[in-house]
Amino acid sequence: MVKDLPSFFHLHLVSDSTGETLTTIAKAASVQYAQVRAIEHVHPLVRTQRQLARVLQEVESASGIVLYTIVNRELAKELENRCGALKIPCVPVLDPIMKVFESYLGAPQTMTVGGQHVLDADYFKRIDALNFTMVHDDGQLPADLNQADIIILGISRTSKTPTSIYLANRGFKTANVPIVPEIPLPERLLQPTRAFVVGLVASPERIAQIRRNRVLMLADRDLQDYVDKDRIAEEVTFTRRLCAKHEWPVIDVTRRSIEETAAAILKNYHDRQAESFDGEQVDGSAL
Repeated sequence: MVKDLPSFFHLHLVSDSTGETLTTIAKAASVQYAQVRAIEHVHPLVRTQRQLARVLQEVESASGIVLYTIVNRELAKELENRCGALKIPCVPVLDPIMKVFESYLGAPQTMTVGGQHVLDADYFKRIDALNFTMVHDDGQLPADLNQADIIILGISRTSKTPTSIYLANRGFKTANVPIVPEIPLPERLLQPTRAFVVGLVASPERIAQIRRNRVLMLADRDLQDYVDKDRIAEEVTFTRRLCAKHEWPVIDVTRRSIEETAAAILKNYHDRQAESFDGEQVDGSAL
């Protein structure tokens, strides 16, 4: 006999840091069970007995699955013991990974709370990238394009700005430049550049749908051409031809999330970096 599925379940995410890692892992797992809704209870910055006690009260009142990342062994043990008494699953999600690292490296964990969020060089690199990206949004400051790591091109509503911000959060200085067939691209972009240039396109139907929603907020303007699918198809064709002319890769974002688009961009970016490195190695060996 098949057990009836519940309509929802409680999911407790207990972390001694921001909870960002747990949220990502929980999302990846819970989407595989779309027929059951996960009610998330996020408990960040749990670092003392008193803080854990408050979490345990909520876990007891809304029992479900507990996922945690807590470095302090005493707190972790108390959480596990309490969940065991309540007969609910309690999973230290990073433990299997840490054990592999420890075994392979032959070194113990340093037990650093929130180590991924320390104010180190990588942190300030991300801040610098965000600042750069914000002031180079939508074609601003074109003279500085050569300072970018990545330049995103695309017609209106191809998710250039959110993709740029996501990449900046990963530490990549990202500029985005709109493509308008009647307006020439910035001269700096057409010159040799250290930046990786990529074009974004989407289906005319998808872009028209997004633009129609945008037009609702701009009702006082005549934007018929802006949402016309034939016109949009011409813009997409123009983008593809422009990128082919300059040998810039093109990514279709029609069915991609921002994260998937960014992943595709970074794959192309790293592939180009690897090709450049291989070329330097060949040149060097020939000397």
